[in-house]
Amino acid sequence: MLNYTLKINGKSMSFSADEDTPLLWVLRDELNLVGTKFGCGISECGACTVHVNGIAMRSCQLKVAMLDSEEITTIEGLSENGDHPLQEAWKEVDVPQCGYCQAGQIMTAASFLKQNSKPSTEEIREAMQGNLCRCASYNRIEKAVGIAAEKMS
Repeated sequence: MLNYTLKINGKSMSFSADEDTPLLWVLRDELNLVGTKFGCGISECGACTVHVNGIAMRSCQLKVAMLDSEEITTIEGLSENGDHPLQEAWKEVDVPQCGYCQAGQIMTAASFLKQNSKPSTEEIREAMQGNLCRCASYNRIEKAVGIAAEKMS
């Protein structure tokens, strides 16, 4: 095991892990940041999405040894009080059912809206297509992303 210090949610966090340990397991098991979920483990579902330098990435496939100078943001770091416009829109539209995919959905949407502040419905659909929802809440997710975009502009 090696010692690491990563900048996560604006804070330096230290832990020990093998160099090939995925970031997902460090977040959940070592740092108790459990908002990031395990879904598939092969970077297909999006439940484990976090931001690395503002870009949405799948934490189940990111090895901790590759992240020492990167800025990592989890759902816990998106908003100190849980009042990011996406989180508010999620509640307004009543998006969650089981809730399992929601952190990954929100993190993907947040990264997308930083790049495209006035997206069309088609652009939202395209940006969110890589995140799976077991409950098929896709229409509500799309609507919430649109509402958040309006609130943010």
